Order: sequence, then structure tokens, then C-alpha cells
Amino acid sequence: MTQYLTAVEDALPYLLTGSLVTIVLVLGAMALGLVLGVILALVQVYGNSGVRKIAWAYVWFFRGVPLLVLLFLFYFGLFSLAGINISAFTAAVIVLGLISAAYQSQIFRSGILSLPEGQFKAARALGMSDPKAILFIILPQALRLSIPGWSNEYSVVLKDSAVAYAVGVAEVMARAHFVASRTYQHLPLYFTAGVIFLILTYLGVKALRLLEEKMRIPGYGR
Repeated sequence: MTQYLTAVEDALPYLLTGSLVTIVLVLGAMALGLVLGVILALVQVYGNSGVRKIAWAYVWFFRGVPLLVLLFLFYFGLFSLAGINISAFTAAVIVLGLISAAYQSQIFRSGILSLPEGQFKAARALGMSDPKAILFIILPQALRLSIPGWSNEYSVVLKDSAVAYAVGVAEVMARAHFVASRTYQHLPLYFTAGVIFLILTYLGVKALRLLEEKMRIPGYGR
């Protein structure tokens, strides 16, 4: 037991530094997923038939192919083929963001469809164009209604970020594996990495829960 505690104590600063990498990785992926997800959701709800099919194909592809395959496909394949020289960290942010966009688009699409159709008609009756009605009436409400689903997506992206160690991103899991392979203290180090992920999950979900309470639309049920 003493050697376990010693291994954790020695490695903890190194692992906590990796948690900062994980946080930035997740926030970057979530931000990219937010932007692309909103666009995909709007396209799926308001776009014409051809554009909707392209959006559905995107969602189907990125929800159907495993994360590890996509990381290798983009980092070692597509980026190299296109002559794009980016770091493993940037590649992981992009891939996680593209995958998250597919899931977030469904969250936002559900939020848009949950709003009464009369709001759109009322905006038109007041002389607002369709883009303005979407931007100033529909989208702000849909985004607030989507916070609970977005909270769940945060947890998923956080857990998926551990796979980024496969392409050399020095996040929590990569650092735990690095230390464990040299000290042979696998159990305490992987357990500590798991605890760090649990803490990050709790803090992120708690923050989003507070945001949900603050932004909740009066009259809409939980």
C-alpha cells in the first residue's frame, strides 16, 4: 500500500498538468462542435432536400465510425495527404469537434423542433425575415433548451478525449500510461487517472447545471 501511495504522490503533479491539456482539448472540441452543430441543425430543419441529405450523411458518418479510426484516418491519412502539418493535439481537437458536431446537431435540432411553430409565424407577421426570425427568436430559445443535452455531450467528449493518447497527445491517460510503464504501478496510476476524469466530469456537469438553471425559460418544464 505504501508503494502505491508513493507512486501516486510522485506522479500526481505530472498527471494534473495533463488534466489541463485534457480540459483545453475538451473545450476546443466542444466549441468546434457547437459552431458546426448549430449549422447542421439549422440545415436539417430549414434547408432544402439536397442540403439536408448532405447534413444527414455527415451525421451518419461521424456517428458511425469509431473515434480511434477517425483519429488515425485524419492525422496519419487525410492531413498528411493534403500536406497539412499540424500537431497531434490540434488534430485531436478537430476530430473530436467533428464528431461532437454530429451529436450536438441532433441536440440542437430537437431543441428547435420543440418550440411552438406559432413563434416563427408570429415573427413573420411582425415583418421579420426568416434568417432574422431564426437568429433572434428561434435559436436563442433552442440553445437554452439544449443545455441539458449539451451537458451530457460534455461528459462523452471528456471520456473520448482519453483516446487522444493514441496519437501522442500528452493528456491525463497518456501521462498515466507513461509513468505506469516505467514504474509498473499500473493499478494506482490508472485509478488516479480515473478519479481525475470523474472530478472533471463532476465540475463540468455542475457548471452546466448552474447555467441551465440561470438560462431556463419560464413556462418550460424540466
